[in-house]
Order: sequence, then C-alpha cells, then structure tokens
Amino acid sequence: MFEPFQFEFFRNGTLAAVLTGALCGLIGVYIVLRGMSYIGHGLSHAIFGGAVVSFVLAWNFYLGAGLWGFGAAVLINQTTRRTRINADAAIGVITTASFAIGVALISRYRKFTRSFDAALFGNILGVETADLVVIAAVTILVGLMIFFLYRSLLFTTFSSDVAQVYGVKTGWIDTLFALMLAAVLIASMKILGVTLIAAALVIPPITARLLTDSFNRMILLSTAIGAGAGFAGMYASYYLDLASGATIVLTQAACFAIVLLITSLRKRMGRLIHTHV
Repeated sequence: MFEPFQFEFFRNGTLAAVLTGALCGLIGVYIVLRGMSYIGHGLSHAIFGGAVVSFVLAWNFYLGAGLWGFGAAVLINQTTRRTRINADAAIGVITTASFAIGVALISRYRKFTRSFDAALFGNILGVETADLVVIAAVTILVGLMIFFLYRSLLFTTFSSDVAQVYGVKTGWIDTLFALMLAAVLIASMKILGVTLIAAALVIPPITARLLTDSFNRMILLSTAIGAGAGFAGMYASYYLDLASGATIVLTQAACFAIVLLITSLRKRMGRLIHTHV
C-alpha cells in the first residue's frame, strides 16, 4: 500500500497534486459562481505563450510565465472594463494570440519540444523542491487573500451592483481576483498542463454545488474534493501506469458522476414518495 511513497518523485508529485487540487478547488468556487468557467481555460492558454518564451530565452519558468500571465490577466480585465468588448471576446482575442505565439515559437525552436510538452500536458513526476516551494507559497498567499477579502469577494461574486452600494471597490477586487487566478494557473501548469487545468478549476466546485446550497460549505467541500482527487489520482496512476495529470482529472470526473447520480436518484425517489403520499 505504501510502496509508491518510497520514491522521492512520487512523494513530491503527490504533495504537489494535493496542494494544486486544493488550490484549484478553492478558487474554482468563485469562478463557477461568477459564471467565468471559460476564463480558466483561456488564461491558461495565454500563460502557455509566456512559458514558451521563458524556455526559448532560457528564463526561469515561473518568471516568464508569471510576467506573461499577470500581464494577460490585467489586460483582459482592463479591456473588459474600459471598452465595449465583452469578457468572452477579450479572453478569446488575448489568449488565442498568446497561445499562437507559443505555437509559432515551438515550430521555430524544435529543440525545446520536451519542455513544451510538459507545459501542455504537465509533468507531475518531474516536480522538484523549488516547484513545491512555489506551489506552497501560492497556496498560502491565495488562502490568506481570500480569508481577508472574504466579504468583498462574496459581494462581487453574487452581485457587483450590491457590492458597489456597500462601498466595495469592485474594479480593484476584480483585478486582484484575476491576478490570483493567474498565480494559481502558473503554479499548477507544471502539474496539470494547459490542457487539464480548466477541468481542475471547474469539476470540484460543481461537484460541491450538488451537495450543498451553503457558500461556506461549498468552499470547504470543493477544496477537499480537489485535494482528495489529487491524492487518489496519483495513487491510481502509479498502479495503472497512466499519466498522473489525466488520472487526477478523471478521478474528479468520476466523483462528479457518482455525486450527480446519487443526488438525481434521491430527488427522483423524493418525488415518487411525495406523489404516493
């Protein structure tokens, strides 16, 4: 049972999977309730462009991806607020252009193909101590920011107009949230890759939403589901010899399917009982 944990790469990978799963589950609640599921997918593609640039210029991965990701997040936010362009259109233009830059550089510098594959699909078994430090730092930072800005984030999530009435600076909060999301995506990219991050942001919170109507419980459940799926997915990937990132997302999807089935059956049984009473 504990055989995989004798290997350092598995211990590092499991810790990274649990932390990123919890992190994505936590911030994913706000993304889902804001109806912004597309932004995780789009912004991760934008950050991919920065990751490719960092490989080509021999920069630190987090430096290149961070500068590019934070820049893209602010640009999307300000474009939406200051122009008549809708959020989905701004995300589509900015993120697609960034991703295209990455693809163009890949076609030009083929010697970096292995690094590009890691950015696209993740390389959780290649996680090093430095990566764990970054993931842990982002987890603590985002957790503290959500804790201290809980009231403001809650208001802006459910009603921006009401938030403004109560004196919340919604523009500042939205920009800060975009930067937090970018930080989460950057920290998670080496673990899950561009192609799977969006799923990790959405599946835990929608699963939690099926289980509760309470916002506080939804946050706790989503965080726990993300962390639990990270651990279970890593464990399953070792014995099934499957890609770790994909197995983690499949574990989350299986959890969602089971919860959806159970809740649907309970509602149906409840209606049948009510009909016959």
